[in-house]
Amino acid sequence: MKISTKGRYGLRILLDIALYRVGDKPRMIREIASNQEISEKYISRLIIELRKAGFVRSVRGVNGGYTLTRKPEDISVLDVLETMEGPVAIVDCMNSSGEVCRRKSQCPTQRMWTEINQKIRSAFAAYTLKDLVELYISNGETVLDYCI
Repeated sequence: MKISTKGRYGLRILLDIALYRVGDKPRMIREIASNQEISEKYISRLIIELRKAGFVRSVRGVNGGYTLTRKPEDISVLDVLETMEGPVAIVDCMNSSGEVCRRKSQCPTQRMWTEINQKIRSAFAAYTLKDLVELYISNGETVLDYCI
């Protein structure tokens, strides 16, 4: 299992919005791009999926941008990764695509894969966006507030 840039960047976009929210002021794509060092074009593509999944909402206008639709503590890393990447599955027979392995009933490793996969899912579910914000701040990172 490997998490692609799509999953990692989706999480970074949400983290950026959570870190720099001041009241209900939306975060612009160009601000996220500059801060996260991700191209505006790629963020624009990813944020569509985040919006469709209900993590962010867009605000139109001159001071428009994106805001979170839920509190950071209500957004799990598992939710974000599965939105961006699809179901977390360490082997193909663990995904929920509906395909059933013809050897499933005789497979000596099926139980092991199931247990490991569930532990990985549980670990991702245990972390929330709020936890990541706190980790970021506890690492000595500063959040700049450009309010005047």
